[in-house]
Amino acid sequence: MEHLVSTTDSVRLSFLLALLRDAGIKAHVFDANISALEAGIGAFPRRIMVPAKRLLAAKTLLEDANEFYDD
Repeated sequence: MEHLVSTTDSVRLSFLLALLRDAGIKAHVFDANISALEAGIGAFPRRIMVPAKRLLAAKTLLEDANEFYDD
């Protein structure tokens, strides 16, 4: 698994996962449990991880949607 982007915005996280899913790219969210422990204040970013062989396709997809950045 390779790191694609990190975000503290749960709406953006859902949007990015939907973009990836629609393109047929399996993605996993890392650090979701730590963000639950922090009581929803958004201090810890969640990481979207993708398989290494799909990293370039995922980056290209998010770049085309102007969403390839960490926040």
